[in-house]
Amino acid sequence: MIKALLFDLDGTLLDTNELIYNSFYRTFKDNLNIELGKAEIADFFGRPLGEPFRKHAKEEDVERLVAYYRNYNEELHDNMCHAFEGVKEVLEALKEKGIKLAIVTSKRAELAIRGMKIAGIYDYMDVIITPESTKLHKPNGEPALKACSELGVSPSEAIMVGDSIYDIYCGKNAGCKTCGVNYTFIDLEVLKESKPDYFIDKPIDLLKLI
Repeated sequence: MIKALLFDLDGTLLDTNELIYNSFYRTFKDNLNIELGKAEIADFFGRPLGEPFRKHAKEEDVERLVAYYRNYNEELHDNMCHAFEGVKEVLEALKEKGIKLAIVTSKRAELAIRGMKIAGIYDYMDVIITPESTKLHKPNGEPALKACSELGVSPSEAIMVGDSIYDIYCGKNAGCKTCGVNYTFIDLEVLKESKPDYFIDKPIDLLKLI
C-alpha cells in the first residue's frame, strides 16, 4: 500500500525548466565562453549544482561559477517559477486521501521554500529534504531514505516522482517505487533508460496511479 509520495521539485511540480536552462547557458557563456546545447544542459538537471561546472572548469573556479549561476538564477526566479497545471489540485486530493507528501530536491532550502510559496504549494508538504539535509545526494538513496524516515513510512510504501534519472535512481537506491514524468525537459529516452516503475503524462495522473 502506498502511503507517501516523494516529489522532486523543479521540472516535476514547478515549471522552472527555462529558468534553469537559461541560468546554465548564461553562466557557461559569460564566464567560460562556452555555448552548450540543450541536451548537454538538460543532463545537468537534478544534479547538485557544483557537478556540471566541474566537467568544464578547474576546481578552483567552481565556487565562482556556482555563485554566478545563483545570482543570475535568483534575479529571474520569482517571475519564472510557477506550478505545472493541475499540481495544486493533485496535492489537495492526495492530502484528502491521507497520502503523506515530501519534497526531495537538489535545490537549496532557501530558494526551494521560496519557490514553493510563490507557487502556492508549500503548505501541502509534510517534509522538505534539500541538499542541506543529507551528506549524500541524488542519485544516492539517502535523501529519499531521510524523507521516508521523517514521514514515518517504509521506502516500499513510497513512490519517488521526478523528471530526471537522478530522481529515479535516488528512489530506486532507497527501495522506493519510482515514477517518471513524460513532460520532462530532458530527453525522454534518457529518462526511460532509468526504468521507472511508472510514467505519468501530467500531474493529475498521479491520482489514478494511487
